[in-house]
Amino acid sequence: MAAAKRKRDGPAARAKKRAKTAPAAPEEAAKPGVEEYSVPPPVSQGKWKNKERVLIFSSRGINFRTRHLMQDLRTLMPHSKADTKMDRKDQLFVINEVCEMKNCNKCIFFEAKKKQDLYMWISNTPQGPSAKFLVQNVHTLAELKMTGNCLRGSRPLLSFDPVFDKEPHYALLKELFIQVFSTPQYHPKSQPFVDHVFTFTIADDRIWFRNYQIIEEDASLVEIGPRFVLNLIKIFQGSFGGPTLYENPHYQSPNMHRRLVRLSVAAKFREKQQVKEVQNIKKKGSKVLIGEDPTEVVFETPAEEKPVEIQLVKPESKPIVKDKKKLRKIQRKKQKKLFRTEASA
Repeated sequence: MAAAKRKRDGPAARAKKRAKTAPAAPEEAAKPGVEEYSVPPPVSQGKWKNKERVLIFSSRGINFRTRHLMQDLRTLMPHSKADTKMDRKDQLFVINEVCEMKNCNKCIFFEAKKKQDLYMWISNTPQGPSAKFLVQNVHTLAELKMTGNCLRGSRPLLSFDPVFDKEPHYALLKELFIQVFSTPQYHPKSQPFVDHVFTFTIADDRIWFRNYQIIEEDASLVEIGPRFVLNLIKIFQGSFGGPTLYENPHYQSPNMHRRLVRLSVAAKFREKQQVKEVQNIKKKGSKVLIGEDPTEVVFETPAEEKPVEIQLVKPESKPIVKDKKKLRKIQRKKQKKLFRTEASA
């Protein structure tokens, strides 16, 4: 009986369950006034064609300020990628292979030396060219605390000094900066807004980098940060090496600068020592003899000559008395004797 019930009830129960789970699509479509929810299209429907990717990383031995600067550049450049720190023993040509593995065609590499000097390499990998800079006067976003602000991932404008178009090596650097720092259009991580400006200004044979916010009301600029100064050293034909295209004649290495500072301090110390020696010689030297003035003796009056007395008798020794009362008694006795002798005479 149980087996018959199972056969009788099994297909019917399955059919009922299937009927419950079946969707009623035609009935819902027939109902008027039902709202349809759809995903909105993206803001920029263009195609991402300029696939520039920048690898930003550093060598070992950087300090906290360099690490924060590197992180600030990564946040400002949505088309950038990060990588682990490179060992000091590795040669710079290895960076081309790292960029190839990361699928990057541009690279910003921070190289630290002596835990106090910072160098920046900007390169177009793997063909080149590449430029090496000494980074000075670094101020990060967290350090400055400026009032300016911009949207994360927005595309920046690039503003260049007019000197960049006058000299050939600056024109080459301008093209390199445009390809590295400009965010490609329709990049997946970028926003289709332009609300800040990267400015590259040349002053004192150095490139000064600033980041400003564009205020919509009056188009005025408010600084955001970070800020740093690039002192150009060399421009190479290849990526991280090769023939030298340009060498900065005004560049002075940090080691030479520190050496000149030490020499100036030593020169000041030596000058002080020489002044002290001259003063000591003047003190010890013989005084200059001045001739006698004949008018000095005009107002001098000769003193009276005293007769010379020669004592033939040894003077009496004074008694050494410790007690003052006894000394007074002795003096009184002597005075009495003198009075007696004078009276008898």
